[in-house]
Amino acid sequence: MLSAFTRAFRTPDLRRKLLFTLAIIALYRVGSFVPSPGVDYQAVEQCVQAGQSNDFIGLVNLFSGGALLQLSIFALGIMPYITASIIVQLLRVVIPRFETLHKEGQAGQAKLTQYTRYLTIGLGILQATTYTTMARTGALLGCENSVLFNDGIMNQIIVITAMTAGTGMIMWLGERITERGIGNGMSLLIFTSIAATLPTALWGIAGGSAGLGKFTVVVAIALLVVVLIVFVEQSQRRIQVQYAKRMVGRRMYGGSSTYIPIKINMANVIPVIFASSILAVPGLIGQFSGNQNEGWAMWVTNNLSSPNAPLHLAIYFVLIIFFTFFYTAITFNPTEVADNMKNYGGFIPGIRAGRPTAEYLQYVITRITTAGSLYLALVALIPTLGFIWLEVTANIPFGGTSILILVGVGLETVKQIDAQLQQRHYEGLLR
Repeated sequence: MLSAFTRAFRTPDLRRKLLFTLAIIALYRVGSFVPSPGVDYQAVEQCVQAGQSNDFIGLVNLFSGGALLQLSIFALGIMPYITASIIVQLLRVVIPRFETLHKEGQAGQAKLTQYTRYLTIGLGILQATTYTTMARTGALLGCENSVLFNDGIMNQIIVITAMTAGTGMIMWLGERITERGIGNGMSLLIFTSIAATLPTALWGIAGGSAGLGKFTVVVAIALLVVVLIVFVEQSQRRIQVQYAKRMVGRRMYGGSSTYIPIKINMANVIPVIFASSILAVPGLIGQFSGNQNEGWAMWVTNNLSSPNAPLHLAIYFVLIIFFTFFYTAITFNPTEVADNMKNYGGFIPGIRAGRPTAEYLQYVITRITTAGSLYLALVALIPTLGFIWLEVTANIPFGGTSILILVGVGLETVKQIDAQLQQRHYEGLLR
């Protein structure tokens, strides 16, 4: 593995891509520590040490690499772009124009990317306004005092503008990595954000009340989850497809055999993000109530917002399974795949072309999605259940989700580097 990385840096073109990617990642991390203008950074530090944010704020802070709780220029992180991308994908089901653009190839994809950019900026303005208002009231960082220099409208506009501009900058950095670097830029930025917060969380477990013995068990559980993720993410169901021979002019085409690769986890980490966001909304609303220690706000805090509550874990499990089926149904259309196979003379051996093929693909997808949804739910809950079993009070934010993203992005990036090496007739990273 190390020798393969050495050969990668010895290849001029690949070395430029790797160095460019590392430079963009370094710039992204630097921006996470630059405070937004109009924010009192000393007041922010005092609130972070004394306050406690809810799960939704923790999710956004995770994807921003800790920048949100510092109210830096990159405080919103990659979350607006993720949300915009998911919304554009969902709109393909509702708006026929979006589905038409999706089928138009590169030109249509460029148009959808443009819509995603506009929507990202709009969501950035909305989220920046929300977090600035919460920072002014102290609800964002869990303290009673404002962390802004002053509560004037102009100062708030400056903070909102800085955060929104930071969102646009992050989107631009991610696209530059995709075009001129190695791997998917947005995924690598998410990888960087999560990896930046893990050492502090692990140190808090080792140096806190858990002790070295429980810390060792936590690391062992994390390694077990990593092995499970690698095994499942590399697994796929291959459906054999045979193409009939056909004459075009004087040449014969077809007659070849190939397969349709179907991953067990087709939805990736999207269902976990959906479930986490929805479960965190009641707690976020409860923060704006008059008294959080009485009535429904206290019940929400004890039963829905607490990650150790049985009701929270049960709803979390069910939501992950639901959104796995929902997202897979949107992204994979068996009827469309069956029609494309029929148009090009392809068929599944033993299955008639057309509607029977679509029904067979739907049957296979349903079985695979069932296993994939259970896998996602287990990966998301194993760290939390392990912490409850060990009675560890400290917690790695969204532990299962974090590990899933880290391993998934790492595997994809290594595959792309391996493909680049093999194109240049070098031995790859994977053997």
